[in-house]
Amino acid sequence: MGDLRFQRLDPAAVVPSRAHPTDAGLDLCALGAVEIGPGSRVRVPTGIAIELPRGHAGLVVPRSGLAAKQGLSIVNSPGLIDEGYRGELQVLLLNTDLSETIHLEAGDRIAQLVVIAVAHLTPQEVDSFSESSRADRGFGSSGR
Repeated sequence: MGDLRFQRLDPAAVVPSRAHPTDAGLDLCALGAVEIGPGSRVRVPTGIAIELPRGHAGLVVPRSGLAAKQGLSIVNSPGLIDEGYRGELQVLLLNTDLSETIHLEAGDRIAQLVVIAVAHLTPQEVDSFSESSRADRGFGSSGR
């Protein structure tokens, strides 16, 4: 297990952390209080910047509890953080509830950051692919 270098851009920023040691995602927290009206989206600052290790990217993904309980999601889910980005992590939250306003407080967990290794492949056009048992069967092809 390696380290993820980060900076607090604001003294009130909450350090990204895991709820359990084996969790894949680090919780990201709102820097300040925010209200998200019904059907609205808001950019929420975290006050945190990161330096991803070489060959890695960050995915900002929704927290399942917020989605289930409040209908809160991430507009561009997952949000992609490229290795070279050094700015503040911000989360584009969407209130999918069309009647209730969502109130978040400073320090509330709003998303998770998952760091993944990236394969830098070069696109190569071909005339055909190797055989596979699935071939081009996609949506609904498993019958389940």
